[in-house]
Amino acid sequence: MGFLVWLAVTIATIIPLMKLLPHFGVHKYWAFAAVIPIVPLILLWVMAMKLQEMERL
Repeated sequence: MGFLVWLAVTIATIIPLMKLLPHFGVHKYWAFAAVIPIVPLILLWVMAMKLQEMERL
């Protein structure tokens, strides 16, 4: 049962990341790294830094 919950959360994370990452200059296939639990937090941090950089321009 725990595996199914983890799988559902992972899929629910990968799909939006695949759509968002290209807007921040990151290849969309990095979303598949979200299988590792800490990676979505790192990707969110990268996106936040890129957004901050884009706002300065």
